[in-house]
Amino acid sequence: MKSEILFLPLARTTFSMADAENNFKKSCDMLDRLPEHICRPQELLNSPGMLSDFMDTVDNPGLVIYQCATFIGGDFVSEITRRFHCPVVVWSLREPNIDGGRLRLNSLTGAFSACNSLFMQGNDYRFVFGNPDEPAVEIKFRQILSALSLMKKMRNLVVGVIGAQPPGFGFGDIDEAIVAGKLGVRIIRSEAASIIKRAKSYAPEAITGELAELKTRTNGWESMPAENLDKYARLRKSYQEFAVQNGVKSIASRCWPDFFTEYGVPVCAVLSLLNDAGIAASCETDVGGAISMYIASELTGNAAYFGDPVAVDEKCGAIVFWHCGAGATSLARTGGGASLGVHPNRKIGPTMEFGLKQGPVTILRLGKDKNGLRMMTMRGQALDEPQKFCGTSLTVRPLSGSSAAKIAELVYDGWEPHFVAAYGEISEEVKLMCDFLGMEHKEY
Repeated sequence: MKSEILFLPLARTTFSMADAENNFKKSCDMLDRLPEHICRPQELLNSPGMLSDFMDTVDNPGLVIYQCATFIGGDFVSEITRRFHCPVVVWSLREPNIDGGRLRLNSLTGAFSACNSLFMQGNDYRFVFGNPDEPAVEIKFRQILSALSLMKKMRNLVVGVIGAQPPGFGFGDIDEAIVAGKLGVRIIRSEAASIIKRAKSYAPEAITGELAELKTRTNGWESMPAENLDKYARLRKSYQEFAVQNGVKSIASRCWPDFFTEYGVPVCAVLSLLNDAGIAASCETDVGGAISMYIASELTGNAAYFGDPVAVDEKCGAIVFWHCGAGATSLARTGGGASLGVHPNRKIGPTMEFGLKQGPVTILRLGKDKNGLRMMTMRGQALDEPQKFCGTSLTVRPLSGSSAAKIAELVYDGWEPHFVAAYGEISEEVKLMCDFLGMEHKEY
């Protein structure tokens, strides 16, 4: 049978099989609640021979959950690594009683034995400690599976890169071979001129849906010139068709100066609505930013925000993230909604104008260093603060340390000046993904 995930509950009959069987049943119940299908035997495997016979029935898995139901020796794990080349989660259960009596399971020593063997062999492994009825254990397995699911999705991810980075913004480009080799992500490219040409070709009746979408999701469109709304709708349709035709799930788009000088409207509102529609879209042709937005959206199920760290607001002890006007409308602050405006420098619309909503957030970034790719995360709280500057803004107080100190750390560590905010706590999933990929991760 084929299985992405294989659960191997292992035991020795010289220990308390009644306790081991009870944990086995609870473990199966817990694993059945997880979103991924997990292949497992119908009974505890209590010898290397039983383990070998069961593994004869399965194909190469993407992950092995190796549970020490009791103490077991290194011969069990060696049988697994001899056959399969995939990450292993070593799961140790708690001792039922610490009462001066018999050591009934000795699961933890078995986990040490397994991990020592995996370590010496150079195999990738993670360690989970606790019983299957503990919420923290179920959460940990959900995080592990989310990270693995994300990695699988990224191996099928196509990022559409429209145009080149503006002058001085080379930090947003990433070598296609490195991205493909480390993440499995494929990049396709298009000139901004091609997108504009397609936008100009539509008949007026072909863009009524795009106009209706904008009017449904925003305020203030009545004051926007009809010509600008028409050009916006054409551009929105052109981007959507580019994405659909090429299987694109994330876009890194050039914005200035081309769309102002060659077309007459900004791309900000288009990127906003793309994010609302589930296509993670960054501006200033930031490829690492676009992939970061995709990671954030996949892990949370919601649109992510892309912005510069532009200020430290000492009044509320927070970092202000800002961008010209491409924030997803679904992220607008409660009560005000998403309003249309004009670009703060070019004075052309439509752009988005609002402060973002409050809630727990994770700031993240896929970036580059001298050795290749790396990632960062920072947990924070988005505050219920009004729009700080023209465009869209998000005010985030870090969960630990001062905002000024966090900014200094990020600057000294050489991070790119674009960051992504995900609404939710996903730092552990990102860390696990980086661990599985062998990629550096730093948490601030």
